[in-house]
Amino acid sequence: MTLNTTIRQNAGAYTLIVIGAFLQALSYVLFLAPYKIVPGGVYGISIVIHHITQGLFPFFPDGLPMGATALCFNIPLLFLAMKKLGLSSGPKTIVTFLLISVFTDTIAYLVGSEPLVENDRFIACFYGGAILGLGVTCVFRAESTSAGSDVLARVIANNTNMKVSNMIIIVDSCVVILGLIVFQDWAVPLYSWFTIFVFGKIVEMFQVENPSRAVFIVSKKTQEMKEMIMDKMKMRGTFLHGRGMYEGKEKDIIFMIAERKDIPRLKNEVKAIDENAFLSTMHASKDSPATGR
Repeated sequence: MTLNTTIRQNAGAYTLIVIGAFLQALSYVLFLAPYKIVPGGVYGISIVIHHITQGLFPFFPDGLPMGATALCFNIPLLFLAMKKLGLSSGPKTIVTFLLISVFTDTIAYLVGSEPLVENDRFIACFYGGAILGLGVTCVFRAESTSAGSDVLARVIANNTNMKVSNMIIIVDSCVVILGLIVFQDWAVPLYSWFTIFVFGKIVEMFQVENPSRAVFIVSKKTQEMKEMIMDKMKMRGTFLHGRGMYEGKEKDIIFMIAERKDIPRLKNEVKAIDENAFLSTMHASKDSPATGR
């Protein structure tokens, strides 16, 4: 890969991250937070804290800033992800959640706490969820993540037999229930779950592929491939023994499950080690933790 190609790819990725972070911040400040809609995740918790701290601190009379509060959660979650999940998109993830935090507090400072849509919580939660979904989709397209509570869900899922998607629903639902307990308003979880539904459908619409891919790698440099996968990509896999049909020689085939966003980088790393390597991917689901060594 040439230097110019790398620069163009990085420029495109970080442009998507900026757009995605800005859209997410718009959703939180202009649509969700003013109506106490709790869309799960770290920013759902931040919205709750923002409202319950109003008037408590003289230096933050309107409540603790949502972006800064979310940052306090995201930093330890990032370290957890890097330790437990081997987060390969670390630099992009750091930029993503920093930008969301900065954009959120900047927009809140400039426009205040008034909702963009007055006296219509349903419209606010609908458009808030849709804009949030578009922002998250941009971040996914850049092969990044905003850390958040999905990290906790993935860590728990990797140590149980539960699917990651189901664990994310459980974690986000706990955050929504927190909003109900704090605000003592049954409208909060109803509108919040509708927001999560709209957000999920938007992401599904633009992210139609299964996030997990089955990967097969055939190469003569299996030891170098193993070191790259485990040490550099922080992934795991399994050696399958096979025999070439043409030469009849015994060979090892690397099999692994990888997230779709990690596939481009994996392909580049494989080609850097062995230009003649064969790599194939296909749709897959990971119903239980990977145990390949």
